[in-house]
Amino acid sequence: MSDTDSFIDEVTEEVRRDRMFFMLKRYGWIAVLVILAIVGGASWREYSKAQARAEAQALGDSILTALEQDDASDRANDLGGIVADAAGSQAILGLIQAASLVEAGRVDDAVAKLNAVAVLGDVPQVYRQIATFKALLLQGDSLSAADRRLQFEALATPGGPLRLLAEEQLALIEVSQGDAAAAITRLQAIIDDSEASTDLQQRASQVIVALGGTPSLGGATNG
Repeated sequence: MSDTDSFIDEVTEEVRRDRMFFMLKRYGWIAVLVILAIVGGASWREYSKAQARAEAQALGDSILTALEQDDASDRANDLGGIVADAAGSQAILGLIQAASLVEAGRVDDAVAKLNAVAVLGDVPQVYRQIATFKALLLQGDSLSAADRRLQFEALATPGGPLRLLAEEQLALIEVSQGDAAAAITRLQAIIDDSEASTDLQQRASQVIVALGGTPSLGGATNG
């Protein structure tokens, strides 16, 4: 390589360096902001996770402390004083408090608490349906059979998590109304359902026998 070529290469390299330094001076702050945003975002995510863990632990500790109360009414009152920010936590807390209210004999308060959980829009459907189901069971003597039937039918829709349990309650309503044939047909369908648990199939069979029928046990059974 000639001295001229070497000189040109050196000049070209110098121009590149000058251009790079110029770009860094002019736009380097953008790179700094990007780095800060990445680092800050990661730090914020870790902080948020730590906060969520701390809040969940504090909530769990508060619930356990309340459940240590010997008196059911005291447990219910202590649980009622716990504040949960997340909708899912509110639902779980409400279900636990309702159980203590029932144990304390405060059925109306328990129903009100369960109905409040049932209308929480930001929680999984299963929590809302469990709350509705439990509230209906508690209102067996105070709610008309027609109203209970209507709500259990809503829970018994295909794909619902409490579908078969709701079908069982509908059969019991039919028994209470003297429609044994309809109840037996519904209970047999439960026995034949592949999603029915063994316990549920056994209960359905026992009711069919009590009604004077003969259950067919040829369907699939589950553990």
